[in-house]
Amino acid sequence: MDIFALEPWYGGSHRNFLDGLVEHSSHTIRTITMPGRFWRWRMEGGGVTLARKAREAVDEVGVPDLLFVNDMVNVPAFLSLTRDVFADVPVALYFHENQLTYPLPPDRSRDRAYSITNYLSALAADRVFFNTAFHRDEFLEALPVLLRNFPDFTNLHTVREIREKSEVLHLGVDLAAHDEYDSERVVRTGGQGEPPVVLWNQRWEYDKNPKAFFRAMNRLDDAGCDFRLILAGKAFREQPEEFEQAFERYAERILHYGYAEDFSEYSRLLHRADIVVSTALHEFFGVAIMEAIYCGCHPLLPDRLSYPELVPETHHRPLLHAPVLYEDEDHLFAVLRSILDGNERTLPPATLRKIPQPYDWDTHVADYDAAFEAMTRSTG
Repeated sequence: MDIFALEPWYGGSHRNFLDGLVEHSSHTIRTITMPGRFWRWRMEGGGVTLARKAREAVDEVGVPDLLFVNDMVNVPAFLSLTRDVFADVPVALYFHENQLTYPLPPDRSRDRAYSITNYLSALAADRVFFNTAFHRDEFLEALPVLLRNFPDFTNLHTVREIREKSEVLHLGVDLAAHDEYDSERVVRTGGQGEPPVVLWNQRWEYDKNPKAFFRAMNRLDDAGCDFRLILAGKAFREQPEEFEQAFERYAERILHYGYAEDFSEYSRLLHRADIVVSTALHEFFGVAIMEAIYCGCHPLLPDRLSYPELVPETHHRPLLHAPVLYEDEDHLFAVLRSILDGNERTLPPATLRKIPQPYDWDTHVADYDAAFEAMTRSTG
């Protein structure tokens, strides 16, 4: 099969995902991309540029069998500009995130126009894929709320149409790339030898809720627990003040502070840590957490969002090791303290590696290829 993949935000996790899909798929995937900046303009006007680039690609290699586009593409706008070329080509829409439920800072209100773009794109696509069932369900539950805001012709029946053509296709992750640095892992036990290392490797933004993370760490410090910190993850212009405050308080105990530009450095940091914590307010998938788990970090994750779906049920309520899912901040504090004091065992690295294994591109790409083939068969 020949596939055109449209990506108006070719950067960060979107870029990693698309590169992994192209590398591992058995199909020929030609990427049509734009730089990962100015996300609002990408959703508003990106379709015009992508339409021009797609036409140029057709001139070079011919009409593809499938269009694979992400949630930032205004699908109706793109198709209206290319209907003479792609009228008979099925469209697969992939939701990394959505603008109906993505959490906003307290001082910002939601712009309904971007939500409408997501809605119309889902309506126009032949199949709609979500990176988790949590994401799919949250989006479909939010759609009626959005449509009821309008005075008439709310078209609530279209929610069922979108639901019937929606399915889950978990994100693919290049886990095998971390295997080269597996020798970096050092197994520690709380209370013996070097203090355990707690990892933060998510974005330094409000929706990852660093306030709750550092509240827990400060409580542990006040209780006399010994630990080290790795504070990695991408920072942005409006960096939460909690990171600077943590640097002042824990400077001598911070093993790394800031974004790890190089993959080898990043992977070594993951292998160096013992525990990875998420306090996220919202998570549609959680690539960074899955990578850390694969590299041997025992996860402590909120019992909500996408996490219960991605962690096997056998680890939801364990008997022989520390919990993986926590209920609230007090529970997080209690579990972390028990691990740091050596009273709870963490999962062994060999067991941890199996948790994210289903999402490794080496095997998971077969699910993508099968979904693409099914689409062309059903529309052929």
